[in-house]
Amino acid sequence: MDHRQHLVDWAAEIRRGAVRLALRFRGEQHSGGLSTNKLGVLGHLYRHGPTTPGDLAAVERQHPQSLTRVFAELEQLGLITRARSDHDRRQSVLEITPAGREALERDVAGRDAWLVSALSTLSDTEVQVLRLASSLMERLAGTALPSGEEHRDRAAPAKPRHDDGSASGSGVGVGESR
Repeated sequence: MDHRQHLVDWAAEIRRGAVRLALRFRGEQHSGGLSTNKLGVLGHLYRHGPTTPGDLAAVERQHPQSLTRVFAELEQLGLITRARSDHDRRQSVLEITPAGREALERDVAGRDAWLVSALSTLSDTEVQVLRLASSLMERLAGTALPSGEEHRDRAAPAKPRHDDGSASGSGVGVGESR
């Protein structure tokens, strides 16, 4: 088996593990918790500070239009504020509020409690391997494709297909939420 085939096989294993862990984290969400999109927005604003809706959508690899409702709901809940940009009055800037920080910290604390419990079942070596893997996954998440390569998700999103080949009307793919 050549190196490229090993990479293909390992990529599938890593993807399956990452998806299963993401689904488990989603399952640890407490009742009334925030959606994945809302957590992504709040998390970005928490870590990086105020930003425009377009810049935030680009970092989250989503179309700005698909986050419009998320922004409006977070603003209505008092978790973010929206103000006109000082640099370009045509743009708005989103910022997390103290209530948004509290909501994010509360949601993350529940998931972290589960993870601490799960990590306690592993050896110190296994925990260190996961720490290294998490650092590498963060790096991979920010990696651009080599010039000339186009990933299908970067083009117009394809509608999910049923087993019979017909398009789904939901527009929600694996790992996404409404």
